[in-house]
Amino acid sequence: MIGVFDSGLGGLSVLDALVAALPNADFIYFADSANSPYGNKSEAFIQSRVLAIGDYLADSGCTMIVVACNTATVAAIQALRSRHTSIAIVGVEPGIKPAALSSVSRKIAVLATEATAKSDRLAHLITAHAQAVSVDIVACPGWATLVEQCDLNDSSLTKDAAARLLPLLESGVDRIVLGCTHYSFLTHILQPIIDTSDNNATLVDVSEAIARQAVRLHQDNGRGGGSIRLLTTDQPKRLIDALPLLGLDLLATRVHSVERVAV
Repeated sequence: MIGVFDSGLGGLSVLDALVAALPNADFIYFADSANSPYGNKSEAFIQSRVLAIGDYLADSGCTMIVVACNTATVAAIQALRSRHTSIAIVGVEPGIKPAALSSVSRKIAVLATEATAKSDRLAHLITAHAQAVSVDIVACPGWATLVEQCDLNDSSLTKDAAARLLPLLESGVDRIVLGCTHYSFLTHILQPIIDTSDNNATLVDVSEAIARQAVRLHQDNGRGGGSIRLLTTDQPKRLIDALPLLGLDLLATRVHSVERVAV
């Protein structure tokens, strides 16, 4: 059993990649929707939620836990690994390294939540992997909330995205890192803006890389019934209804149950 969790819906983009890579594995997806988004919460609060949810997934029999949230990863993955030393724990971090390595202009940008943008972990990743390139960190308040609301065509978001991306593109940025799993569901807005530039800029999403890491670490080799159990701390119907709205119809066919839990 593989446990996957996020503050809300964003981690479903990672779950989609995981299910494609391990089609026979059984999954629990935990959405902490009552406390979403994490991006504007304190590090102490985020860490307390990560540890509580990690404990729940471990007690539920998960042999691997995927922290499918950039903010949760940077705030608490080390504490979670210290707490559960016998469980493989995979985090989601902004793709600084692949962006820096592939950038031709030597200018990259990171779109992130407020918490991730100011985190020590992001600063460490930049120091470790991007000293040879220029890095712009762009906080994007409100974006994750709109994804949580499945409001993927909000006109104010399109305007805000253009206001943030166009100056980056004009400055020569050619790799734009999606520093929040929620942002994977906004590529239909971000990509057309990028396409207006002639610098061959591309979006960098790490979902498939996370899936490859999970395949390497999963001790059960993906054996199971291929079912998905959805858990949430708020409004289970909203969670299941979000799947087709986010273009995840295939995941919807694999869902075995959905329920609200108090954690």
